[in-house]
Amino acid sequence: IDFAMIRVGFRGYENGRLVLDEQCITNIEGAIAAGLDVGAYFFSQAITEDEAIEEANLVIDTLDGYDITYPIVFDMEEITGAAARTDSLDVETATAITKAFCQRVHKAGYEAMIYGNTKWIASRINLTELKKYPLWFAQYYTKPLMPYDFAMWQYTHSGTVSGIEGAVDLN
Repeated sequence: IDFAMIRVGFRGYENGRLVLDEQCITNIEGAIAAGLDVGAYFFSQAITEDEAIEEANLVIDTLDGYDITYPIVFDMEEITGAAARTDSLDVETATAITKAFCQRVHKAGYEAMIYGNTKWIASRINLTELKKYPLWFAQYYTKPLMPYDFAMWQYTHSGTVSGIEGAVDLN
């Protein structure tokens, strides 16, 4: 294991409330203590650019003082089995929201990245407008099948890591 991507928090599907992951600081400090490179992500349900900037500010404030060597990632994805605030976003709006988050992260001095699977990347955002940001590609398969360049590949959500209880995403 060379790096850890730590969830800083999320926005509620229905009410839009920002929530800081209760294990965020413990996970960051543990990963740094283990000598790992650390990146972070925020699971977004922003429906406006202002909300995306609010999410980015939460991440930036939370990470202040920590040695973050990997990107800060904007993670907006399709929610299956539940209604989500983002269900009705058109491509233009979702792209603008993604860009707002990434620009704020970049302005704070961090590398910004976008997370998504093929369906999300190809049909819910305009990648042409976001090409300056690397992709963290999620596809649980034996090899990645993706028509776009990506910087990181999440290949399973059922990995195991010594010292961590339960399933872990592996990249």
